[in-house]
Amino acid sequence: MNRNAESMPLLTLAALGVVFGDIGTSPLYTLSACLSATSLPTNTGNLLGILSLLFWTLTLVVSIKYAWVVMRADNHGEGGVMALTALASRATRKSGRISQRILIIGLLGAALFYGDGVITPAISVLSATEGIGVASPAGKPWVIPLALGIIVGLFFVQRRGTAAIAHLFGPAMAIWFLLLFGSGLRWVLTDPQILLAMNPWFALRFLGMHGLGGFLILGGVVLAVTGAEALYADMGHFGSRPIRAAWFVVVLPALTMNYFGQGALLDRNPAAIQNPFFQLFPPWATLPMVAVSGIATVIASQAVISGAYSATHQALLLDYLPRMKIIHTSEAKQGQIYLPALNCLLLGAAIAVVLWFRSSAALSSAYGTAVTGTMMLTTLLVVFIARRSWKWSLWGTGLFFGCFIVLDGVFFGANLMKFREGGWFPLVIGLGVFLLMSTWHRERELLTRKLYPETLRVEGFLGSLSPASPIRVPGTAVYLTSGAHGLPHALLQNLTHNKVLHEQIILLTLLFEEAPRIPPSERVTLQKHQKGFVRLVARYGFMEHPDIQGLLDSCVHQGMLCPLPDVTYFLSRQLVVPTGKVGLDFWRERLFALMLRISTGGSDFFGLPPARVMELGDVVELSPVECCPLKGRSA
Repeated sequence: MNRNAESMPLLTLAALGVVFGDIGTSPLYTLSACLSATSLPTNTGNLLGILSLLFWTLTLVVSIKYAWVVMRADNHGEGGVMALTALASRATRKSGRISQRILIIGLLGAALFYGDGVITPAISVLSATEGIGVASPAGKPWVIPLALGIIVGLFFVQRRGTAAIAHLFGPAMAIWFLLLFGSGLRWVLTDPQILLAMNPWFALRFLGMHGLGGFLILGGVVLAVTGAEALYADMGHFGSRPIRAAWFVVVLPALTMNYFGQGALLDRNPAAIQNPFFQLFPPWATLPMVAVSGIATVIASQAVISGAYSATHQALLLDYLPRMKIIHTSEAKQGQIYLPALNCLLLGAAIAVVLWFRSSAALSSAYGTAVTGTMMLTTLLVVFIARRSWKWSLWGTGLFFGCFIVLDGVFFGANLMKFREGGWFPLVIGLGVFLLMSTWHRERELLTRKLYPETLRVEGFLGSLSPASPIRVPGTAVYLTSGAHGLPHALLQNLTHNKVLHEQIILLTLLFEEAPRIPPSERVTLQKHQKGFVRLVARYGFMEHPDIQGLLDSCVHQGMLCPLPDVTYFLSRQLVVPTGKVGLDFWRERLFALMLRISTGGSDFFGLPPARVMELGDVVELSPVECCPLKGRSA
């Protein structure tokens, strides 16, 4: 999005629809989850304590930690776990050991995000459809089928993209927040003493009086800040000012008023504990609110799904996951992408979650561990940036972030208490994704060093060529190579088997840096060798997807390359044979071999014309070698 061409109000409105969908739908289930966490009576004292915990959690975690501090850690304007990891890595580059730990923290944070991506559509849609049971007991059997239908439809339309309807998300969520504020205000006016919950004393007294029960209820309280990561992750789309304005002017007042309104309702009618959100409204408005809630939860789920696509795209380019087919669903906006394989995986997992837990209350036990784990890892990453980049003092860093590390740790521990009830689910997903990412990253480094040894230089190879041998055929050959110095493996295979070389040969390396975008003036480095050989190195950020044909055409137009007649693209595809000699367990080597086998070929991934692509395969055994923890990746 071109922020210079958009006014502040329009950006703020757009941010409402993309950034705050998840946290904006949390009133559907948060307070009922808090009350179901313990068997405490819904008297005035307990309600004031719980509401005070909710209010100060929103204030400390979202207003102070994310809106004030974390959003300062922008990577050239971009946010998100991968951007934060790259930023922290640059800040500690001189210390290899610390940089390696940062990589582990960042990969764990990114991996836990996928647990959130599975659970958010399930719990949001379930909590909305459960309103049917509030309107009429006869509607309860339809809750699960309707939720599954909405989820299937949501994932099914991803292939069409959201560009056509995305402009409606902001106004729709603005209406949603007005309904949250108005419905809460109606009940707060009937019981104004509920506003006393803004006093933090009630939160502290509640925790002190109830001991373990107060600790357990924090597992439900943290549901109020699900989606807080989106403030930072979507910063690159809107900028920090519109997101902060939307939060402080619209979202925070609406959420606070709605939670307090639910508290006022329960103070007058404790029987409303089963679903206090929908009972804020008159009976005639319940079914319309079910429909409005369904729209809001679809928007919230869409934002999380799009975030999963974006995070996966970044991980693919930085070489932390095997390649997947990427479809660009909008010609105007580069960020509008669709990953068919990931979409199927998320859909299958979301359906399984709905069928396994069957209610938003049960699913809330699984939700918190992914959210609090990501929050805690984000805090740890920002600590390194505060010390190395912002030059905060040791005492200042320790005091400020120490408080938030303790707070995140308490929330994470409270959710771990619900491990058997469902807290294990996002952790299993997160650890599984982390295993895939770390295995792929490690062995891809080994594979690159095996195939592109530094000793095999272009100059030495050209010196071995004679005018008569090998035969030079008309046309241009473009060899995609991961190594920026050695010879491509595909070139050597082609020469060995076909005994020919093209008249013009371009050795193309795509490097993906830790920055989100690379200026066009710094994109290309070109080195011309003898006998028609050219080495072309193109640098991209982790938010960019390369257009190889466009890149070559621009180099021709700028006079950097000669005209490209009859271009043939040569790619290399390996079949890895596990040996158990590379420092990893044998089963992890087999896992890497499987991931390599199912990864999308370079032709589909880079959008090359299939009729002009020649893929050469080879069987490779890896040998043990040290690999770097984090640096610019090559395709």
